[in-house]
Amino acid sequence: MKTIAQNHFPYDVIISGAGPVGLFLACELALAKCAVLILEKATEPHSLLKQLPFGIRGLSTPTIEALYRRGLLNELEIHKRLKNPHANAAQGARRQAGHFAGIPFHDGDIDISQWKRLPGSTSTSLISEMQELETVLARRAENLGVTIKRGFAITGFHQTENDVIVQAGDQSFKGRWLAGCDGSRSVVRKTGGFEFAGTEPEFTGYTTLVDIADPEKLKLGRNLTATGMYLQSQPGYLLIQDFDGGAFHHTQKPITAQHVQEVIRRISGTDVTISALHIATTWTDRARQATMYRNGRVLLAGDAAHIHSPLGGQGLNLGLGDAMNLGWKLAATIHNKAPEGLLDSYHTERHPIGAQVLDWSRAQVAIMKPDLSSRALNAVVRDLINTRDGATYFAARVWGIFMHYDLDGNHPLTGYSVPNFEFEDGTTIGELMQDGMGILLDFDNNALRKKLVNTYNNQIRYISNPAKEQLGLSAVLIRPDGIVAWASDNTTDGNELQQTMDRWFTGNTEINNKESCR
Repeated sequence: MKTIAQNHFPYDVIISGAGPVGLFLACELALAKCAVLILEKATEPHSLLKQLPFGIRGLSTPTIEALYRRGLLNELEIHKRLKNPHANAAQGARRQAGHFAGIPFHDGDIDISQWKRLPGSTSTSLISEMQELETVLARRAENLGVTIKRGFAITGFHQTENDVIVQAGDQSFKGRWLAGCDGSRSVVRKTGGFEFAGTEPEFTGYTTLVDIADPEKLKLGRNLTATGMYLQSQPGYLLIQDFDGGAFHHTQKPITAQHVQEVIRRISGTDVTISALHIATTWTDRARQATMYRNGRVLLAGDAAHIHSPLGGQGLNLGLGDAMNLGWKLAATIHNKAPEGLLDSYHTERHPIGAQVLDWSRAQVAIMKPDLSSRALNAVVRDLINTRDGATYFAARVWGIFMHYDLDGNHPLTGYSVPNFEFEDGTTIGELMQDGMGILLDFDNNALRKKLVNTYNNQIRYISNPAKEQLGLSAVLIRPDGIVAWASDNTTDGNELQQTMDRWFTGNTEINNKESCR
């Protein structure tokens, strides 16, 4: 018989999944004083596939900025031990900085002056490690009061007008909202009736750690062949793409050393011998996306909302972006401080970003196929990447430099990440965002703007410090996720500013408090 878990208070949000996306979403909600429970099916926090070198991930610009704005970036140690791979770009150093479909682009070819980033901005990309990232996020979540229960696999749920009842094992938990951050095979997505539309795979991918009796037969690095692709980053660490339409992955058969040997021999065109298999998993380039990210009181984020090939490593960054966008909006909804349509803007803003990443993944697969047409396209793209404008474009896309939301507003900065303005005392706007509040940055110290901010229930902080470089701006309204909601080059903007504030925050009007965070 299932029992409702006894809590001192009902949970505002139950999150399924304690990966980076679920943990970061929990941090954002708890920062806003919401009661959060994470249910994670795994009993241990770290699998072998999240350890080095399998767990190495590249963090994109929006992710780095998000971690910086919450005071988490300096808690990551691995990037301190590795030099910023783009530090010498301005000096013309030619070092591989990333790739598109295995075609590298190099630091020395990237024109970073096209990006108009302020001095003191965070790095455009960094290396991190999944295990460390999860450790840092879990520690922050628990310090903020989040409850994490491991070994609790969600088996079902049902929602009412006011709450969601979640079943996990022989217990049930009640929350006001449920967020599915439980990966590509999301139980929340499947149980919640979300449509998951997209395209079927072209290949089965293998990630393996093996012993090779004759390693000299396999080249290091990424190797495109007449039948597929293999990458050996270190001796024995093999990533293989077998263009079988995802057939082996779908069989869900156990992966044996003999099978890996058969595949790598066919792909590499050698008679290499695999003498032992230590770790192996399969994946595909299936690209699917939930047509809606919300169904009533149930929301999706991360791989639960969208899946694609891991080529280019954009999945983690896409999911963390979901969490940053959703967290403050859901918290405001729970607090009854959300203007009409605020929570629905999560889908409106993030779904197009997810669709772009899925298409980026499909495009890479299209030029990696072992056929003549794809090889011809590959050669054209390679030529483009080897130009300065081409390398700059591909780097900007991979690192999310130009990521923005289509918001109303005439200023060209609207919808983009706020520049990291540095003030005369050396502090930056990013450092002042750690409490998760909105900010009105008023370079003109305008009394009317300050008075207007005071009518928004302490949701917006007023900052009037002059910056070392103000980009010709008079004032900037910054959302809690660091996105510019409004910007102006002059002081005659009162009505437009108030309308924008009303879109993202609630003023001093009487509110029916049917829900509140504890």
